[in-house]
Amino acid sequence: MNENKGNLKALLPIAVFLLLYIGGGIALGSFYTLPTVFVFLVALMVAFLQNKKLSFDEKIHVIAQGLADDNIITMCLIFLLAGIFSGTIGAAGGVDSTVYLFLSLVPARMAVCGMFLIACFISTSMGTSVGTIAALAPIAAGVSQTTGFSLPLCVAAVICGAMFGDNLSMISDTTIAAVRTQGCEMKDKFKMNFLIVLPAAIITFVLFWVITPGQSSVIEILPYNVLKVIPYLVVLAGALVGFNVFGVLVAGTVLSMIVGLVTGTGFVDLLAGLGSGVTGMYDITVISIVVACISSLIKAYGGIDAILSFARSHIGSKKGAQLGIAGLVMAVDVATANNTVAIIMTGAIAKDISTEYDIDPRRTASLLDIFASVVQGILPYGAQLLYAASGAGLAAAGYSVMNFLPYLFYPYLMAVCAVVFIIFVGDKKK
Repeated sequence: MNENKGNLKALLPIAVFLLLYIGGGIALGSFYTLPTVFVFLVALMVAFLQNKKLSFDEKIHVIAQGLADDNIITMCLIFLLAGIFSGTIGAAGGVDSTVYLFLSLVPARMAVCGMFLIACFISTSMGTSVGTIAALAPIAAGVSQTTGFSLPLCVAAVICGAMFGDNLSMISDTTIAAVRTQGCEMKDKFKMNFLIVLPAAIITFVLFWVITPGQSSVIEILPYNVLKVIPYLVVLAGALVGFNVFGVLVAGTVLSMIVGLVTGTGFVDLLAGLGSGVTGMYDITVISIVVACISSLIKAYGGIDAILSFARSHIGSKKGAQLGIAGLVMAVDVATANNTVAIIMTGAIAKDISTEYDIDPRRTASLLDIFASVVQGILPYGAQLLYAASGAGLAAAGYSVMNFLPYLFYPYLMAVCAVVFIIFVGDKKK
């Protein structure tokens, strides 16, 4: 049997992207100054310049076939709808009401544990870790001042909870990307993923409980409205039950508009929130389209075959293949500092590896999402930690992003649980 060893030169666009992105980030002192979309477009141009055997029109046809994939179209539409819901519920005041409702139910002794649980709920309901951190970091700073717990500890609890929902939420861009690239159902991926990370979440809660001694301070609770929490509950319940994600997001958005109007939010403000929410998803939607174009050309040139040939020669088992997928998405996330982009970039390769080794798509989707979130949750130059530091005023208090690292229990434990799952839990593919 002759094995197709592929064409390593076809991977040049990926190398160009990583070189420009990492080099630009180092040169400019920030990985968020150079637009990611622009770097991907340069990589796409490099892909077009390769393979003289295909004409320009033939390459356009290859791209068109790749973009016509149901998963790509579905992923982009869900991105936009998730942004609309997130923006609308935020404008209606859902985040603040949820936070202060939770804080009113917990004693000061459990303030840090409470912030972790609040972040878990909001990020799972809203589908964004960055949005959760941006909303909760200032509140965590206030909790630190009133309870006496250290600022990095309180904010780290928020980061941990945010990464819980970023990895699990069925309207999270990482979940959408992982599921659509692997061709499985969101609810099925959620069930498998939840079982893997649940021990990590429980142990994280216990650790926050153990390291926070009793306090007598009282946390300041600002006014809240229980009605504003309902849209979150509806979206979360609908997604868990297995309703169509499009219908769930539309229902959540309409309900958020109604609740906002009933509780006094102006219609114009709600529309502005809706607009900003969908605008916030433009980048990741365009990136998904451009990456799909690049992946189509790389596959046509033999790049995917080259990676699979390398995998066959270095991976000797199904467990090894899963660890290889984990290492691949982690490496790309370190390079790109964006877990969604890392999943989109590695999704097609992971799909082919899982097919080669007969790995359940739900399992592959879970591992992609988990290990990308592990890296993103501890990356000092990642958006999550930078937003947390800025929102909590970390520098003004004499701390740096590195002070978060000792308390980021959840990402560390998530990695441990996932590795244990790979090694000891067999793949019973349906």
